[in-house]
Amino acid sequence: MAISLRGDQEISSVPDTKSKALRINLNRDIYGTFAEIGAGQETARNFFRSGAASGTIAKAMSAYDKDFSDAIYGIEEDRRYVSQSRLQKMLRHEIDLIEYRLSREKHPNKLFFSYANTVTTIDFARTFKGHGWVGIRFQLDPLDDYNEIVLHLRFKETDARLQQETLGVLGVNLIYGAFYLNDNPKELVKSFYDNLGSHQIEIDMINFSGPRFMYVDNRLMSLQLLKNGMTNAVMFGPDGNNLLPAQVLYNKNILALRGSFRPVTKVNMDMFENSKKLFLSENKVTKEKTQIIFEITLSNLTAEGKINERDFLDRAELLCSLGQNVMITNFQQYFKLVEYFSEFTKERMALAMGVYNLIQIFDEKYYRDLSGGILEAFGKLFYRNLKVYLYPYHDQEKDEYINSENLNVHPRMKELYKFFKNNGRLIDIKDFDKSNLDIFSRTVLKMITDGEKGWEEMLPEGIAETIKQKRLFGYSKTRDKK
Repeated sequence: MAISLRGDQEISSVPDTKSKALRINLNRDIYGTFAEIGAGQETARNFFRSGAASGTIAKAMSAYDKDFSDAIYGIEEDRRYVSQSRLQKMLRHEIDLIEYRLSREKHPNKLFFSYANTVTTIDFARTFKGHGWVGIRFQLDPLDDYNEIVLHLRFKETDARLQQETLGVLGVNLIYGAFYLNDNPKELVKSFYDNLGSHQIEIDMINFSGPRFMYVDNRLMSLQLLKNGMTNAVMFGPDGNNLLPAQVLYNKNILALRGSFRPVTKVNMDMFENSKKLFLSENKVTKEKTQIIFEITLSNLTAEGKINERDFLDRAELLCSLGQNVMITNFQQYFKLVEYFSEFTKERMALAMGVYNLIQIFDEKYYRDLSGGILEAFGKLFYRNLKVYLYPYHDQEKDEYINSENLNVHPRMKELYKFFKNNGRLIDIKDFDKSNLDIFSRTVLKMITDGEKGWEEMLPEGIAETIKQKRLFGYSKTRDKK
C-alpha cells in the first residue's frame, strides 16, 4: 500500500501502482490492448512488471513513426498526432481488431478494452514541457456497448524520463479506475492522482461516455478537476461536453465576462452584446478569430461555504442554452486570468466588467501576496495592451450613472487609475440599456425562490421558460403567487 497525494494533500492509503496492475492482471475476464505513442510504453511496462500479464495483455504496441501511425490509424485533417481525434481513432481501431480477431463463442466472458495515449514530452530546449491525451475504451459486460474515458494532461516535470514514469502511473490509475471505480465517477477522478502529485501533472479536461456513464454530467466532472486541485481552469461548450481550453483559446482574440450568472440576466447580456461590439471594432480583431468566454470563479461557486453542485449545473444550463462557452477558474484575481490566457495566445484580449469589479481591481488588499503589490499585478494585467470595457452602475439615490469618468477610487490609487484611463485601457460602454441597470441577479434569485411574480421580465428571452421547465434555482410552480 502507498500514501496517495491527490492535489499534494495526503488523503488516505491506496493501492500502489504495482498492486493495481496486478489486480487487473489477475482478473481473468479483463483483456485488451495497449497502444502508446510518444513516451515509450510506460503503462504497459507496469503491467508486464507486476506479473501474470499474459492473461490481460493481448498486444502492446507503439506506432512511434509517423508514417506507420498514419498507415494504421489514418491521417488527421490537421496533420496533428497529439490530439483527441487521434486518441479516439486509436481506441476504436484497437477494439475493432480485438472483436475481429477473437471469437465471442470462445471468449464469452471476456471484457475487452483498449488503452491508448498519444503525448509529447518535454523538448530538448526545455521551452515546452509537453502534454498529451490518454484514454480507455472498455466493457463492463460482454453484451453491453463500450464505455469511454478520455482526458488531457499537461506535464509539469522538467525531465523526460520522469514524465514517462508519471504517464505510466496515470495509465494504470485510469485502467484500474475504469474497472473498479466506475460506480463512483467522482472517486474515479480523484484516483487519477493516486501515487502522483499535482506538481507532476495537470489534468485539464475529461469526458465520460457510454452506457455506464449515461447519467454522468461531464460539466460536473470538469468541476471535480478544479475542486481536487488538478487544474486551475476548465471549460465546457453549449452541448455540455468539456472542452480543452488550450485548443479553444489557441491564437484567438479573447473577450472574457466574469459574473455569478445566478441566473444570467438582461444586464449580463447587454454587457455581452455591447462589449462584443466594441471588441470586434478593435484593430486586428475579427469575428472568425475571436473567442468569447463567460467565466465564473470557484470562489463565487463557494460563496455559501461549499460548492452546491445543483446550483452550479443550473447556472451552466442557462449559459449553455444561450450557446456560450463557459469557463470555471480558480483565478480570483483578474491578472491571473489574463496570465492564463497568455499561455495560449498573443492576440488581443479584453475584459468586460461592471463598476464594482473595477473598484476591486484597484483595491490593494487583493495583492498582499505579491512582493510587488498592486504595481506588479497591474504590470501583469495590462502589459499586453489589455482593454477593459466598463459597464456603468446606476446610483439610485443620486439618480446618477457611474462610469470611468466619475468613478471614485482610493486616494492612493488615483494617479494609477488616471494613468490607465488616459492611456485608453478603460473603455466605457455607452450604448447600454438604462432599463436594465436596476436588475440584480440576487434580487431575481430571491424572487424565484420566494415564488414572487415579475422576475421573468428581468431575464433574456427564453431563460425564464428554461428555468420553469427544468425547475432551476429552486423554482416551484406551486409557489408562484397568484
